[in-house]
Amino acid sequence: MHPLDNPAWAALCTSQKHLARGQGLALRYDQDYATFATAVGHNYEPLVMLGALVAATGPAIVIEKDPLPPVPGTMVRKHRMGVQMLAEAPMPADPDFAFEELGDADAAQMLALATLTEPGPFFARTHRLGRFIGVRREGRLIAMAGERMRTLGFAEVSGVCTHPDFRGLGLAGRLMRAVAARIVEQGDIPFLHAYADNASAIALYERLGYRHRIDVNVTVLAPA
Repeated sequence: MHPLDNPAWAALCTSQKHLARGQGLALRYDQDYATFATAVGHNYEPLVMLGALVAATGPAIVIEKDPLPPVPGTMVRKHRMGVQMLAEAPMPADPDFAFEELGDADAAQMLALATLTEPGPFFARTHRLGRFIGVRREGRLIAMAGERMRTLGFAEVSGVCTHPDFRGLGLAGRLMRAVAARIVEQGDIPFLHAYADNASAIALYERLGYRHRIDVNVTVLAPA
């Protein structure tokens, strides 16, 4: 099985093992960082462990290639189809594009921008999952992008968002190019996820060098 068929499991067992909560055959991210949960396989035992983990810790998102069977002790709050895309030869970074490194000092502005634009689940420490960069205007953070799930050989581009007042300037695409270039420089392959019906986003990603790898099931589980 390809590690990105179940990217959260691959990440939580390798590069982001320090963020794993749970034990045995079911894990989830520390909830200050991300809301993804995962189980290894769809047999009875891992599904029971996943159900117990969600029941104990709260709602979680499962992203993986195969449809998720019923998980004991949980209910499906939402299910959507998504796509996973790889950029083995991403568009190079724009050498004339100016951006800033983002870190703990920017956490409040990053969370505010993500809350406004909803690029995906973003929490108090999501910015610590990887390296984030951004663009400011008059001291205000107006666009950002960074890294989320990471496993051996692969790093996910995520948290891409632009304030509504500054859309249409190409900031998201140029930030993504810069993030992808950094990932490639360290010897990894950038990947990302999008909802399958988000045609405009997928078209942008294709222009940046990403290609469809697999369809993924995005399932939001909550305690029953």
